[in-house]
Parts: sequence; structure tokens; C-alpha cells
Amino acid sequence: MAKHKTAAEMHLCVERVVPFELKRLAARRSIEHNAHNDPAGRMATVRGMGVSAHPLKMALETSKRWKPGTTLGVQFMDGSSTQRAKARKLAEEWLAYADIKFKWNAGKKAQIRVSFSADDGSWSAVGTDCLVTEYFKKNEPTMNFGWLRDDTDDVEWRRVVVHEFGHALACIHEHQNPKGGILWNEPAVLAAFSGPPNNWSVEDIRYNILEKYSIDQLNATTFDPKSIMLYSFPKELIKGPKSFAKTGTAENTKMSARDKTYIRKMYP
Repeated sequence: MAKHKTAAEMHLCVERVVPFELKRLAARRSIEHNAHNDPAGRMATVRGMGVSAHPLKMALETSKRWKPGTTLGVQFMDGSSTQRAKARKLAEEWLAYADIKFKWNAGKKAQIRVSFSADDGSWSAVGTDCLVTEYFKKNEPTMNFGWLRDDTDDVEWRRVVVHEFGHALACIHEHQNPKGGILWNEPAVLAAFSGPPNNWSVEDIRYNILEKYSIDQLNATTFDPKSIMLYSFPKELIKGPKSFAKTGTAENTKMSARDKTYIRKMYP
């Protein structure tokens, strides 16, 4: 069995979210793209704002979902030919299950703009947030692979690229699923991620790890411990449930069966 990474060895991504003052604009752009994102429409008859009629297995912000059948333009803003080819091949794994297409080398019209050098982290805009060009400016990336190089291990390539393109399709981190049930050892989490390699602020740590989404925001039912959107957290950071406190969460490097079923339902 593979050895669990320590917190100091973990590379985690951040969700790049639009600032508070642009959230109404983000919602308007999302609804303009996909009317089913409108909580005043048919989804309002379900459990509340943003909750889907489908009992799904992975957490997703319905308000940021692309319209099924959409062709998303992708532009590589930098990177070697090897980096581009690997990222393209792995991103397309989602397309076997979702009615979404990627148009590569889409140029200035690309919704998804990928960099390998914007900074040393990995991150992505979540779903239709990349349409908010007041924040994700057209000449700047909406996604970054800060530590993937030509010679990076193939397993790490898959873990990172499939995860980030999951965000681009509006998936959130599974450990922030409100039905995940993870009880954090907060002092240990704050200490671990304030240092290298992540060097996050307290605000970043709370937003990206400790805080859970409201159930009213999400399509969220059963927590999926095998999801590609779940990171491997060592047991030292977890107080409960007992299974995770004993072993930590798994090192997931590919889409789970639930991921595949879920994304097919969201993009039929």
C-alpha cells in the first residue's frame, strides 16, 4: 500500500472564486448561459436555491453548470509541447461521460485559458465563473498547473489535470461536501498548510479546507471517498469519523465510478 503523504508534502489546489462584489454578475452570466442555473426556475421547486432534482453522488454548484452540449474553447497560454499534449489527453477523460466538448487552440474566444507558469500553485475557475472577465481577464489564465513539468510522474499528471478540469466543469472539492462528515483537527490543519509547499493564509485554509458549502448551494448527497475531487489528507489532520481518523483519506488519482455516473447525469 502506498505511503500516505505528510501535510508538508501535499500539493493542494485552490478554487479561484470571484470576489464578493462580482457574485451577482457571476450569477447573471451563468443564467444567461444556462437557464437551468436560475434558482427562480424549475429548480426552485426542489429543496432550495441551487439544489438539483437529481440525487447525485458528488458535490457541484448548480449555479455554475455549463449547458449540456456546450463546446468549451481551451487556450494554452504557455507550456511545452509535452505539457500541452499531456494536459489535453487527460482533460478529455471527462468527455467520455459528459455531453461537453473541448475546442483546443481556441485562441482569444477560449473560455478556459491554461497556464503552467502563472504561479507555483494549481487552481481553476469553477464552471461558468470564467465568464466573469472583469475578474478572469481575457488575457489571463482561468486555470494553472504550477508544478507539472515534462518529467512529472504520470500518476501526478492525471491526479492534477483531471481534478482541475473537474473544477472547470463546476465540481467543487469533495471534502467540502456538506454531507462529507469530516471533522478536522483545526490547529493541525492551520499549522500544516500555513507552511510549505502551500504557504496559505488562514483565510485560504478556512475557505479551501475547513469550511463546507451550504447544502442549499449544491447538488450534494452521499460523500464519495473515492472521488477525484477529494484530496489525500493524513490522519493527523482528521478527528472524525473514526475510519478517516485511523487511516486518513485515500490517494485518489483517477475518476471514481460515482464521478462518472454523476457527471453523466449533470451533462446528459
